[in-house]
Amino acid sequence: MNGKYTILGALLCIMALALLPGGVCADDDVLFQVSTIDALLQGVFDGFYSFDDLKTHGDFGIGTFDSLDGEMIALDGDYYQVKADGVAYPVQGNTTTPFSTVTYFQADQTIAIQNASNFTELSRQLDEKLPSINMFYAIRVDGTFPYIKTRSIPKQEKPYPRLADASKNQSVFELYNTTGTVVGVWAPEFAKGLNVAGYHLHFITADRKAGGHILDLQVDDAQVNVDITPGFAMQLPTTGNFYKVDLTQDLQSELEKVEK
Repeated sequence: MNGKYTILGALLCIMALALLPGGVCADDDVLFQVSTIDALLQGVFDGFYSFDDLKTHGDFGIGTFDSLDGEMIALDGDYYQVKADGVAYPVQGNTTTPFSTVTYFQADQTIAIQNASNFTELSRQLDEKLPSINMFYAIRVDGTFPYIKTRSIPKQEKPYPRLADASKNQSVFELYNTTGTVVGVWAPEFAKGLNVAGYHLHFITADRKAGGHILDLQVDDAQVNVDITPGFAMQLPTTGNFYKVDLTQDLQSELEKVEK
């Protein structure tokens, strides 16, 4: 059997347990996801799930918008859209998303970070403290950051390009000594194709006016709050190009180009 479908089957079993009465996970321990990262990589950008509905599944998370129109950050129950102009706008509830991941954030662990000069070093320090490589985590870091490099991709027109091609026209922003919050998700290796394996982080400033998808950052001293989420639920599109896209390919190298 194809490995991806075996993984998907296992995750759907987790989803069923999480959603059934008396299941293993409380609502705030479920990571709820809209569509898959491999579908997004292949240009499935049509939004189909409203933010009114998404808000019923979490107060914290990341994602994108219909036609890939910017970066989504959900924090403390408020949802924001960082467009290609670098400005963070409050999200209207009837707006739709083609890909998002949210949860109800409740910290289970705090990790002290010191002198992380870049994204790679931050990842290394966190990796040493996470309790398992086989779990999903929501990641939150509040503080003042010496440097953060973010991006946002402009709204795409049909026929949609692949994500790697769309990202060539991304807007890049460099912020210095800025106060705000890192919002993100860590997904295990077995989730490749479903989500970004490893760290997928977005940022929003304390005044909620700017942010984006994090390409790089520096952290001097910070407390990272980690929410362990053993439950996983997924909503897939029921119409459109998702039905036709080939999700059996290994797109990891393409994803790495997009993330960097």
